[in-house]
Parts: sequence; structure tokens; C-alpha cells
Amino acid sequence: MVRISAIFIAVCMVLIAGSIGFVVYLRFGLTGAESFLVGLGVLTALAVYNAVAARSRDRAEVSDQIASISRSSADLARQLAEFGRQLGTVETKVDSVLDKALASAQPLAVEIEELSTLVKHLADSVAAHEAALAGLSGKERVAPTAAAAPAAAAAAHAVPMPDPAVAPAAPMAGTIAAFSGLDQDGIVTAIRSAIEGGKIDLYLQPIVTLPQRKVRYYEALSRLKADNGDLVAASDFLKFAEAGGLMPKLDNLSVLRCVQVVRRLLLKNRDIGLFCNLSSATLTDSGFPRFLEFAEANRAIAPALVFEFTQGAVRAMGPIEHESLAALAERGYRFSMDNLTDLRVEPRELNERGFRFIKAPAALLLNRVGAASTDIHPADLSDLVGRFGIDLIAERIEAEGAVVDLLDYDVRFGQGFLFSPPRPVRAEALQGADAANPADQAKRDAAAPRNGLAQFARTGSGRP
Repeated sequence: MVRISAIFIAVCMVLIAGSIGFVVYLRFGLTGAESFLVGLGVLTALAVYNAVAARSRDRAEVSDQIASISRSSADLARQLAEFGRQLGTVETKVDSVLDKALASAQPLAVEIEELSTLVKHLADSVAAHEAALAGLSGKERVAPTAAAAPAAAAAAHAVPMPDPAVAPAAPMAGTIAAFSGLDQDGIVTAIRSAIEGGKIDLYLQPIVTLPQRKVRYYEALSRLKADNGDLVAASDFLKFAEAGGLMPKLDNLSVLRCVQVVRRLLLKNRDIGLFCNLSSATLTDSGFPRFLEFAEANRAIAPALVFEFTQGAVRAMGPIEHESLAALAERGYRFSMDNLTDLRVEPRELNERGFRFIKAPAALLLNRVGAASTDIHPADLSDLVGRFGIDLIAERIEAEGAVVDLLDYDVRFGQGFLFSPPRPVRAEALQGADAANPADQAKRDAAAPRNGLAQFARTGSGRP
């Protein structure tokens, strides 16, 4: 549109200049050249006038636009000032509300802190009372009258096999047929002879996935073969082994055999794993460096071998035990905590120390022990420990109803007689773990660090 108007004005100016030149030529008798110069001068004057007029018009428009922008800027500044004033008023009101809320909540926070302290003290008192009651009931069970002895023996056969890492509070030799007629020293001597003679059999119990029930891990359980042919569960002889300082020897023998079993299992399934029970006494034993050498020599199978400690042992660990655990963790080994008596666990601390599994009795998870054992609901325990890379395993499952309830708790693994009882390891799976004769054993002991623990399994830490 601007170009069309400019062209129209130019045409008009040419026509006016031409008309004036033609009139001058006809009216005043000028020559053609003179008339052309007159027309050209008129055209130039018109062009100059048009340019000056257009420039004045543009200046007026620009001035109007600048004035409009100035007015808009002033309005915006006033609006910003009003907004800042309102924002300041809101901040003042928010600060006042927060101060009032903090002033109101401070007494509540103090009362809540006092209540939490009282609840903690109450929980500790209840736990102490439970332990005292358990000790009293244990004494009553291990000292039955002569008339009740047959009934007690029948009940013992009816009770499922206990976990091997649990030692009774006060075992009595009189209740174990294989140790009948022996005092404590005699029992310790018999256990030492069984360890040195390789009469500790290894049993495996599967740990399955839920709900698929696919075997994912195994737990290695020890059984002592007595002279009369009876098999003694670990829960029956571990207390005597601890009293006689035999736990390092027993653990070394168990680990040696577990390594043999793991190597066999990995040939068939690379995703399988084995839980091996250890005593905290092994971590503080003077022979632990040799144990560590053996672990270093077999670090290729470390992801498949999980060392298991009881909850009581984990809570009682000191700097030496933690240092030993750190040394094993550096070599790729993982740990598990079992025999839980309550669900008060610290998953962050356990994760930092290399624990990747927690095994809790199904009855404890389902709150069937008749006592509050944790600050959170058991249904949330699996999710809580899972945030720190720890898997929850429910053990001692003996009924289908327990499996259904545990699935509601998001428990991924289960273990118990419902799936399978412990079964003995075949003899060929333990080939190389024990010596057929002293000459063969001497050759194996001198062969490589891998077999170095075999000699230590017989000699322990050198104590008589």
C-alpha cells in the first residue's frame, strides 16, 4: 500500500511538472529546451516538498509512539509497585502464620519426643521380660520330671528340625541320646573327634522363590554322626562346641565343604547360591588370616557363597568382627542375618557392612509370636529392606496358609519343611573336601592355597 501511494504521488508530480512546462511553451513562447528545464525545476521542487512533508509526518508518528510507550512504561511501573507491595504484605502474613505454627507445635514436639523415649524404654523393658520368661520356660523344659521324660521325647520328635545356627540356652546332655552318659568335657571331646575325623555330614535345604517355588538358593546345615550311628542336629551340639572353642574348626570344615558343593552346583546352574553358617568366633580367631587366604583363592565363586550370622551375633559384633567382615566383603562375599527374635533391624547399616539377605521366621513376620517386635508393620519390612538392596527370606514355613499370607507381605523367598526338608549331600559332591588317607591329605595341603584350609580345618588356630 505504501509503494502504490508513492508511485501515485510521483506520477502526479510528473504530470504537474509536464503540464507547467507545456503551458509555458505554448503561452510564453519559450523554446522546447527552456520549457523542459522549467518543468524539470517544478518537478524537483515538488519532490523536495514531498520529501520534507513525509519526513515531518514520520517524526510526528515516532513522537506519538514514544509518548505511548512512555505512558505504558509508567503504567507497568505502577503495577509492579502495587504487586511488590502486595507480595510484601503476603510474606509478612506467611511469616506471622509460620511463627504461630512453630510456637504451637513446639510443645507438641517436646511431648512427642518424651513419649518416644518412654515407648523405647517400655519396649526395652518388655524385651528384657520376654528374655527372662524365655529363660525360665527353657529351664522348665530341659529339666522335666522322670515321669514326663517319655512325653518330652515324643514332643521333641514332633517339633520341626530347628535352625542349625541356633544354640539352646541351656542344653542338657541327658536329652541327647548320642551323648548319654557323657559329661560336658566328654561331649566336647566327642565333637572334636567328629570334626577331625570328618564325621560332620552336610545337609542342604532349598530356598525357593515365591510364588513360583523355584529353587534359587540352598542353606548348608551340619549334622554330627555319633558313634552309635545317630545324627545330632547342630542345634544340639553347637553349645558344647562353643564351650570347647571348636567353632573355628567346625566353620573351617563347613566352609571347605560348602566351596566344594558350590563348585558342583555352579556347573549345573550359574544362578544358584549357597548359604553357609558362620560363628562370630571365627572372625576373631587367630587363624582367620588363613581363612581369608582360602576365601581369596576362591573369590571366583564369591557371588554364589553367602556367609550367614545370627541376629545376636551381628548385634554383639565389635571392631574386630567388623574388620573381618569388611575383608570378606572386599573379596566379593555377601552376608545374611538369620535367627531373628525381633524385627528391629537397621537396613542401612547392614547394607554398608555387606549384608544382602535377612531371614526371618514366618511366624514372626506374620506377628504370631504374641508380641510387638518392630516399630513398623511387618508387611512393610520387605519394602523397607529392599530399598537398601537387601532381600527378605521367610524361613520355617510349614503350612500353605503361611505362604498365602506372606505373598501379601511381598516376601520374595521362602524356606521350610513345606518345600523340602534338609537332604544329605551326595558323597561325590564332597570329593576332595576330606582326606582318604594322611598321605593324600598331605599332597592336597601342599598343592595350592585352595586346599590350605583343609589342614586348618583339622588344626584350627593351634589351640590344644
